[in-house]
Amino acid sequence: MSGTAAHERAAGRGVLLAACVSALVVNANTSAVTILLPAISSDLGATVFQLQWAVTGYMLVGAAVIVTAGAMGDVFGRRRIFVGGLVLFVASCVLIALSGSGAGVIAGRMVQGAAGSSILACGMSLLSVAASGAAQMRAITMWGAASAVGAAAGPLIGGLLADTTGWQGLFWIDAAIAAACIPLTLRAVQESRDPGRSRSIDVLGTVLIAVALVPLVLALSKGTDWGWFSISTVFCLELSVLGAVGFVTVERRAASPLVDLRLLRNRVVVGSTVAILLVAGAINALMYLLSLYFQDPAVFGMSALQAGFATLPAAAAMIAVTPLITPLAVRIGSRQAVALGFGLAALGFAALAFLTVSWTYAAFVLPLAVIATGLGLANGPASSASTSAVSPEEAGQASGISNMARYVGGSLAVAAVATISTAVSASHSAGGAPAADGLAAGLARSALLLAVMSATGIALALLMGRHRGEPSSALLRSAASAAASHTIPTQPPVCR
Repeated sequence: MSGTAAHERAAGRGVLLAACVSALVVNANTSAVTILLPAISSDLGATVFQLQWAVTGYMLVGAAVIVTAGAMGDVFGRRRIFVGGLVLFVASCVLIALSGSGAGVIAGRMVQGAAGSSILACGMSLLSVAASGAAQMRAITMWGAASAVGAAAGPLIGGLLADTTGWQGLFWIDAAIAAACIPLTLRAVQESRDPGRSRSIDVLGTVLIAVALVPLVLALSKGTDWGWFSISTVFCLELSVLGAVGFVTVERRAASPLVDLRLLRNRVVVGSTVAILLVAGAINALMYLLSLYFQDPAVFGMSALQAGFATLPAAAAMIAVTPLITPLAVRIGSRQAVALGFGLAALGFAALAFLTVSWTYAAFVLPLAVIATGLGLANGPASSASTSAVSPEEAGQASGISNMARYVGGSLAVAAVATISTAVSASHSAGGAPAADGLAAGLARSALLLAVMSATGIALALLMGRHRGEPSSALLRSAASAAASHTIPTQPPVCR
């Protein structure tokens, strides 16, 4: 082997290591935070309801930034933006770990949303330009596997660290790993840009995404306290509508829009994007509710680690169903697979809607397994269809749209169930009911909302039209397993 070939192979391994390790850390951090909320609340004196902004704030910023970060990488250099994301991630971890208040944690998580989305957006782009053909597909497959492992292991890692080092331990360790990726990236990864791309960055579009989403989430979070028809709530909703209208107007005129609105004429893209939004909302809302319910002293009083293990039936079911997703979608069609998945999820959530305080943990296992199986079955084909139903030149844009939808769905659903569960629990407490009864009623009512969302997904799957899945491959299996946290293009992306 020549020296040049050996150097290129070493460089390829460096890119792969930096991208995969960072993706694993970001996804593990994201899925671990909900397990830590009770510990953070107890330590800092902030209510869990306030700390839901540590989850929704992260997703709101991620929704606004993820496509912009990819565009900035194309223009200013993918390695530069990737390293900038790592630096910002380290800084956010330190800020959160040193915070003495809930506001500091929330602020740090919002910074982390920008950092995490930048790392994920540019990490896969770096892999795409570092190799071609089969090597490129292998690299993206490994990146997807690392993302999936991180998302699945996050609750266990967070619970273990919360019980041993304190909740700050997760952020110190994540900061150390991300910091180690910086010199590795600078040494092993070559800079790359897209010289054919317009140097225009749609900053106004990014701002308008925030204008549309933040007031909406604020209205969902505070509507019960303010009154759903109060001036404050109505103003937030009107501002959100104006932001959405402004975003569409700007995207039609932008030289390099965040969202190519022409893609929304594609029924498969629209249907799969809505499905992804609903699935992400249901997954994130479910994990938020369960982590709090299992750890509340009035109910099970689990430790953070025990709560992490308690969510394993959901994670295990989603992992177990992954090898079956692509063959089933090929056999019956993506639309039918998505509808079937949402149907199973709706049944599982409907079962949780009958929750009472008398339920033991064993009663949760089957509904959680059914929900996770259904959501995994709906998510995999939807993510695959969102990028395979367009041309290779449009796959990156389609992937960006679906990943933005994933953040949007998570933020809206978590805000909605947090409001419902808190309001119902407070209403029961005001009526003299024991705290445990109120908590069970709050979770049951929230599960009913998620059942309705899933049932809506069955109908919306019809938007996908007739789209048959692609034959099974390592990339498609990896994409299906990673789909809970990120959409991976299932055809070679066009990168320069």
